Amino acid sequence: MSFIERHATVIKRVLDYVHYDYRHWTRPVMYARCDAMLKELHPEKLNVLEISAGQHWREYGFGQFTEANYPDFDICSQVMEDRFDLIIADQVFEHLLWPYRAAKNVLTMLKPGGYFLVTTPFLIRIHDVPHDCTRWTETGLKYFLNECGFPMETIRTDSWGNRSCVIANFTKWARRGWFGSLRNEPQFPVAIWALAQSPFASDQH
Repeated sequence: MSFIERHATVIKRVLDYVHYDYRHWTRPVMYARCDAMLKELHPEKLNVLEISAGQHWREYGFGQFTEANYPDFDICSQVMEDRFDLIIADQVFEHLLWPYRAAKNVLTMLKPGGYFLVTTPFLIRIHDVPHDCTRWTETGLKYFLNECGFPMETIRTDSWGNRSCVIANFTKWARRGWFGSLRNEPQFPVAIWALAQSPFASDQH
């Protein structure tokens, strides 16, 4: 274990104290806007599944929280018996060899009227973990989710990015630091996300 790993909590406190944003520059706006959407759903009441869970949503304060991590759970080929109010896939779907199958499995695991929050990168270099396969624009993500069974009128998309952030991530995973601009340039998105609602039982055929 490295020095940074051993002392991560202390280091983060120091960085917070000096107002240094150690988060990946591509994500602060994305998380803030996703948070605003989820607050409308009363997250403290939700039974939530996260696919390949990260620290951000583990600590969010959902009513119930379950994580399903690869390779023990493969969203492209497996479903769980439980049904959820919300399923989250945060920076996951770009890595999937079979994203259509995965989204159909997500739909199967949602309760009628349940929600799917999916976030993906766009203008970010290839990063094979273990694969890197797909990029979507807002339009592309909306039509992809609709093709997988989510009603078009229930899909909300958004995006954020700017040229400075794109350039900063050419050779490393750039942290926002003190000076990373949060100005949005719609033609240079680095993060795309969507919140889609599954059909209610009466809408399913």
